[in-house]
Formats: sequence, C-alpha cells, structure tokens
Amino acid sequence: MVASGPKGLLPNHKPMNKRLPLILLTVALVSAACSVAGPRTNTNRPAGTVAAPAATQTTAPSIAGVNGSDALNNFQSELESIAAAVVPSIVQIDTAQGLGSGIVYDSAGDIVTNNHVVEGATSFTVKASDGKSYAATLVGNYPANDLAVLHVSNAGLKPAKFADSAAVKVGEVVLAIGSPFGLSGTVTDGIVSGLGRTQSEGNNGITLSDLVQTSAPINPGNSGGALVNLNGEVIGIPTLAGSDSQGRQSSTGIGFAIPSVQVTAAARQIVTTGSVTHSGRPYLGVSTHDDQTSGADIVSVVSGGPAAKGGLQPGMVITAVGDHPVADTDGLSQALSAFKPGDRVSIEVRLADGSTKSLTVTLGERPANL
Repeated sequence: MVASGPKGLLPNHKPMNKRLPLILLTVALVSAACSVAGPRTNTNRPAGTVAAPAATQTTAPSIAGVNGSDALNNFQSELESIAAAVVPSIVQIDTAQGLGSGIVYDSAGDIVTNNHVVEGATSFTVKASDGKSYAATLVGNYPANDLAVLHVSNAGLKPAKFADSAAVKVGEVVLAIGSPFGLSGTVTDGIVSGLGRTQSEGNNGITLSDLVQTSAPINPGNSGGALVNLNGEVIGIPTLAGSDSQGRQSSTGIGFAIPSVQVTAAARQIVTTGSVTHSGRPYLGVSTHDDQTSGADIVSVVSGGPAAKGGLQPGMVITAVGDHPVADTDGLSQALSAFKPGDRVSIEVRLADGSTKSLTVTLGERPANL
C-alpha cells in the first residue's frame, strides 16, 4: 500500500457517522438486554410444579457502574468540549495551488503545517475559526519531513496544546480537525489504528517514518490539521490517506499523521532559526532495496557513516535491527524508528553464502536534508 496527498489533496473517504457513540449505545443495549432477562429459574424444582415468572429488571442499564444514558451523554459532552477547545487553534490555509490546514503553534502567530500545503506558493492566506482572514509569510520549511511554518501578525490566535506522541497507544480515541474541501472546523472521529508506520509520499521521493495510523477520515484539505486525543492535545498532523499500490483506490479509514514529537522538534527549530539543522532521527547511512527472499539488501554504504564504521558492506542483507525483524526496506525504516541517534544497536545481516552475522553500530543523526 502506498499513500498519496500532494498539495493537500488527499483521496476521498466516506465520513463515519458517529461510530463511537453507536458503539457505546450498542453496549448499553446489550447491558439492558442482559438486565431484563432476570435471574435463572431453579431447575431443581419438584415435578409437576410451575416456576413463578422471573421479576422484570426495571433499573437502567449501566456501563462500568454508570447509567447507560448518562454514559452516552457524558461521552457526547466530552467530544463537544474537545471540539470547542481545539477548533479555534486550527486554521485554513489558502494558496494559489490549493488549500490545507494548519495548527497554531504559539501565541506569537506561528502556524505549523505540511510543507506540501505551502510548497511552490508565494502568498498565503490564513482563515481563522472566527472567519477572519490574515496574510501570512513563510518562516521556513523542512521538506524531508513534510513540515513548514507560517507566520501571521496581530491575529491573537489561540495556540494548540501538544502531547508527547511517544505515549500514544493503539486503540486510543482521536479526532481529526481541519478544512476538508474548504469546510473549516470539520471534526471527524476514529481511533489510533497503528504506530511506527512508514509511507512514501509518492513521486517526490520523500518517505515519512514513525507515522501514526488512524481510522479518522482524512480528506482533501485535512493536510496540516490536527489529530487530537481526548485531552484535546495534538498527537500528530494528518498528512496522508492510504491508497492501493497503484495509488488509485483510496482506502477508507486508513490515514497517517506525522507524530507530534517530530512536529514540535521541527517547528521549534524553524521558529528559532528559520530552518531545521537537527533532525533528531536515527541514521544508519546505507542505501537498500528489497531482497528477493527477505530483508533489506545493502546497495551502498555512506563513507565514514555509522554503517561503514560498524562493518556493514554492500551485498549484505539486513534481517534485523536489535529485536526488530526486517522484512524489506520499509521494515528497515520502521525498525530504525524505534531508536535514537547515539544508540548502539545490533544489526543482523545475511551474507552472500547464506551465513549470518551480527554487527554492532552506533547510530548517527539523519542529516536534515535527507
């Protein structure tokens, strides 16, 4: 599967219809059904007697000790509160090339978004949740991780709160907020479906790693917006929607977001210096392609890089990094994303004669321009 999403135009997805409240409602109804069934009758009664009808349970169904109706109302109120708190921190970004979304990064008026939302544009218009529009300037961008920062002056925009995406768990309930098709302030719901995903952006040669996968619908215009948890904190920037290997058929309920730890690290550097000089991402220093059997076949090794210093050579096939098996080149990226620059890791390789070998490599920091 590949993902597509240039210029903020992502494959169309059918929106979910309040799926999570319906799940809770189903649980409530099942609970109610169990309650009205009443106690089991005594199967040891004397022959010829008729058991008295069981008393009907008239109390309201409960979920974890909470009245079912109250649970649904509380959940709905929680979603409403999150939307009300976060929507003012999400803006729409219009350029001559198209539109996308952005997150208010700080009280100074800096806005973080996807680089593909602003790439190639010379003028930018930011539309706030109250409908007011502002001219924006480009502070800087980081194409290697598809991130950029815009700036607006004297807008009084509300900064978003960012969570530590390293603490995100699969199954967490999340909301995606942005401007799909120009419908600013649109909120869709889902869960975190997976972590540590690696996806290519397509023909631009950029591959994003350690992505958060979500079932929240991601539509054209959501790029650069926010994926938030139930605390109203940003855990990522929705960037890609899934599609088939030919990039034609969109995959409903499969979207990918750049994790907040990458977003804030890049935004902090761009706001401060105008560019990203420290990627904070692990670097092995090899070029690979998928091996015909399994693993990542080393095509070339960067001279003086971490792999070269650790003894890796072209022709070796990487089959594992630490405890993480490597099935192909994408698997290598996913395995490396579990580590940080400076970590010493064991690299399992398969040699040309079929034997295996373990090498120890100290990972470097990926250059910001890669």
